[in-house]
Amino acid sequence: MLALAVAPLLANDNGLAKSPPRGWRSWNLYGTNFNQSMIESIMDGMVRKHRKVNDIPMSLCDLGYCDVGIDDGWQACGQYGPGKALKYHNEDGRPVVDTRKFPDLKAMTDHAHKRGLTAGWYGNNCICPEQATHAKQFYDGDVKALRAYGFDSWKLDACGSQLDMQLYDDLIKETPATSGRTPIMVENCHWGQVVPFQPTATWCPFHMYRVGGDVRAKYASVMKHLQDIDSYAQQNLSRPGCWAYLDMLVVGIKQSGPHPEDPGLSAVETTTHFAAWAILSSPLILSLDVNDENVMDAVWDVVSNKEALEVNHAYVGHSGAVFKRSTEQVALGSINPPPEPVIVPAYAYYYKPMEPGGAKTAVLLINHAYVAADLTLNFADIPGVTCTQCHVRDIWAKKGLGNLVNSYEAKAVASHDSRFLLITPAHGRPKISQSNRAMIA
Repeated sequence: MLALAVAPLLANDNGLAKSPPRGWRSWNLYGTNFNQSMIESIMDGMVRKHRKVNDIPMSLCDLGYCDVGIDDGWQACGQYGPGKALKYHNEDGRPVVDTRKFPDLKAMTDHAHKRGLTAGWYGNNCICPEQATHAKQFYDGDVKALRAYGFDSWKLDACGSQLDMQLYDDLIKETPATSGRTPIMVENCHWGQVVPFQPTATWCPFHMYRVGGDVRAKYASVMKHLQDIDSYAQQNLSRPGCWAYLDMLVVGIKQSGPHPEDPGLSAVETTTHFAAWAILSSPLILSLDVNDENVMDAVWDVVSNKEALEVNHAYVGHSGAVFKRSTEQVALGSINPPPEPVIVPAYAYYYKPMEPGGAKTAVLLINHAYVAADLTLNFADIPGVTCTQCHVRDIWAKKGLGNLVNSYEAKAVASHDSRFLLITPAHGRPKISQSNRAMIA
């Protein structure tokens, strides 16, 4: 059983990311095929109140998705320095923008700020990486440009040689902001592989960090990422100001920009995917076309579910983790050629404390198998939960399932489907006997 003591706040304590960040980034939708006008259109879509939550018109930003970031592809790849060795910085270390695609980055960030949004940039790029340029001038040039263009967040990838997150953090704090927007939200996108620059219990000069490679719009990829986060969750390394990040959501992605061959997720896979990111405290970063009405109609009830967002937001000493797995395993298929299948347990159960002392706990039951299965949750197995008579609430259905004694049984959970639940002590509620539990599952 995992300890639930509140961990010390050992992170980049500049007031940002007290809860997992939410927003939007361009990669899964566009790849490198995007430009300034497309991003500004996305910004407009993020604040449009076309849909309702509890009969109240709301935008994605009203729900916390307020940071809009560009990914790889804004830079002008070329050879700029002495010896023609550099790829997208000039000889002074300044990054060179492709002005055909982004004629005025400062105007783009102003566009965001006028709409109550923040704007995100991308560095240590992968399309034309600087692989032999660890000199400080390139760090200096990046941070000066970040400040001059007025960005509020920064995704730092791992393709080039600029991997020193501490140096970047020091320079951000030393370099004045022209707009008065001093704190910068920083994502360490080192894929969980650049070990010297991954967080420790006492060091985290960034706000969110990737635990694995790029997620793909296929169920096998999504579920591999859940296994990538296990070691960080077990060590309690995901915490306020320093969140383990499972990568962008592929909710609503039908044809991925970088991988148009990916099939996307079914409706039940979509809810399982979002619930998994939520219960493990992952930042929730969308990458779908927010201006496509059909796409938004299909996923709005998922991305706007306030109970699911509350699970993601809460932090009571632990960020969420797996607590039970099947010994039987299934192969979900491959992510990349050659065809090496992703092996997962036939079922897996996750939990996250929502209130101290087991007063409220979120639980996610996932059926990975190829056929429907009955999933039984014994309350005594849930870390921190002490009630034997517990009230069970279905988060997606937004309704209580009643008071149950000792366990809950979900009947005939479809392949790749899940049950997303809140477990609380059954104080003062009418008791539902064990014989009736299957009827309400």
